[in-house]
This record gives sequence, C-alpha cells and structure tokens, in this order.
Amino acid sequence: MRVNLMSGPGELHAIQRLARDVERAGFGGITFTEAGRTAYLSVAAAALASERLEFSTGIAVAFPRSPTITAATAWELQDASRGRFRLGIGTQVRAHVTRRYGAEFDPPGPRMRDYVAALRALFRAFQGEAPLDHRGPYYELTLLNPMWSPGPIEYPAPAIDVAAVGPYMLRMAGELCDGIHIHPLHSMKYLTDIVEPAVAEGAKRAGRDRAEVELLVPVLTVVGDNEEERAASRALCRQQVAFYGSTPNYSLQFDLLGFEGTTARLRERQKAGDIPGMSGVISDEMLQYYTVEARWDDLADRLVERYRGRAGRLIMYSAGMDFAREPASLDRWGAVARAVAQGSA
Repeated sequence: MRVNLMSGPGELHAIQRLARDVERAGFGGITFTEAGRTAYLSVAAAALASERLEFSTGIAVAFPRSPTITAATAWELQDASRGRFRLGIGTQVRAHVTRRYGAEFDPPGPRMRDYVAALRALFRAFQGEAPLDHRGPYYELTLLNPMWSPGPIEYPAPAIDVAAVGPYMLRMAGELCDGIHIHPLHSMKYLTDIVEPAVAEGAKRAGRDRAEVELLVPVLTVVGDNEEERAASRALCRQQVAFYGSTPNYSLQFDLLGFEGTTARLRERQKAGDIPGMSGVISDEMLQYYTVEARWDDLADRLVERYRGRAGRLIMYSAGMDFAREPASLDRWGAVARAVAQGSA
C-alpha cells in the first residue's frame, strides 16, 4: 500500500512548498479535496514542484462541470505530472449541486455512470484512438475538431476513480472505473459486507478481475504517545464522525453496526445549533469502529493489519491538518507512510 497525505486546496505557491515538504518526508502522494478552492489548480501547482509524488483529486465535484471540461483538465494534469495523476470525481449531495452550483443532479447514479463513459470516450478522442462519439442518456458528445482537442500525450489516460458509498455506485465503479474513493466514515464491516461484494459483482459484469479496481481509503487516526495526545486526537475524530454521520446518505454506516437512529439524533442537534452536542452522540464504543488508534511507533503496524489486502492506497486524513498546525509533525507522518509501504509490500 502507498500512503497519501490529504490536503485541501490552497494558495498555489504554498501548495508548491507543501509538495516539496511532503515528497521529502517520504509520502507516496497527495490527495487534494475540493472546497472553496478547486482541487485541480492545486494538483497543477504541486505537480510542477514534485518529481516523484502521485496526485489525485479526492474528490472533484463532477456534475457542475461538463465531462469535456473535466476530461480536458485531467488530460493536462496527467501531462504536467508526467503520468502521476488520478482523476477522482464524485456526485456531492443534491443541495450543493443544485443550490450552490446550479447544476442538474438527478438521478445521481445513472448520471455518474454516463459521465464516466463520456470521460472514457473523450480520452480516446484526445489520444487520436477514435472519433468522439458518445451518445448517452445524459451526455451527448460528438464534436471535437482538432483545434479544440488538447491532443495526444505520451502517458496513459488518467485513471478514473469515483466516490462511492451505496451498492449501486459501488457496482458501477467495479464495472467501469479504475478505483473507488471510500468515504472517511467507514468500518471494516462496511468494507467486507458492502464494498467488496458490490465491487466484485460489478467487475464480474464487465468480465474484469476485481483486483483491477483499487480502493483509495481515507483513514481517521487517533494517535499519540500518551493519553493526553490521544484524547485530543480522539476529540477531533469524534467531531468528524459526527459531521459526516449527520448526512442521511451515510446513516447506513451506523445501522450496519447496530447503532440505528444515530443519524437522526445527530440531525436533531445540528438543527438546534448544538454542535458540541453532536460530538456527544458519538460514544467511544462507536468511535473505535471508524478510527485506527495507536502510539506513533505502532501506527504503521495497525494500519497494515487493518487494510492490507483491502486497500491499494491509504490517505492520512489528519496529516495535512497536523502539518498546518505543527510543521514538525510531517516527519512523524512521513515515517508512518514509509513504514506502511514497506510493511505491506
């Protein structure tokens, strides 16, 4: 398993400094999330400052951008990074897509399926392998004059990874995609009982080997060499689990483990503006299912034990935030990344 640092996008000169520091520390790559700033520009800045790191968007929102815009951007990033870019896309949730971006959302699963097929057609057309001729239920793309094509590159087309939670999207990803961004809010039972069967079913439909589909897994970690450090880390993870768990789409993560009604209780407190109260809903018993807890010297072993044979790439959820608060922490995280790569080889 390779290990990425997770980072939000940022001021581009700062992102270049981050890339150099992350490369020096020994990480395999950086996964850029998308929020107020675009993940794509941060990937470009980081790629131009790095010789070895691999990059992914984790994830860029798909539907507000036409497949052609996404494909052309990914194509240029693959070229700029010298073949070290993975395109990670997702649906986001309806409210953001319709009310923040003013774009179409429904039906998200079939629409994403068509989107991925359109990207494949565009990549073939850019490389000169076939004329552009995609005629799907949501996207029809048949015009690409040479002057409007980014043209062939000397690297393979970017891998396409999608964010998937439920069975439909997991099966679709197993059938059509190169990888899947697992949600940070996940348990081992979810991976074994929901993810693996659905991905295998999708791969079988397409006549593919399940091993062709890589799982990219963000990990919430509770880490520290004493209880005070671990308590602070645990509190941050509790906040994240509460935040993610308040989204109805993710309620299955609690239900699967017998914690039914957790999302409803979180939403009650959220609507009341009781943010501290949301964290209080997440007990220590619940938290252990969604986090990896260890001392620093033991963290790599715990990660390998938990994810070897399941994940192709781990994404350290807290590493980028820790680095922003305490730059010296990057060396500890880098040591973990190197140890995981060695221990899972």
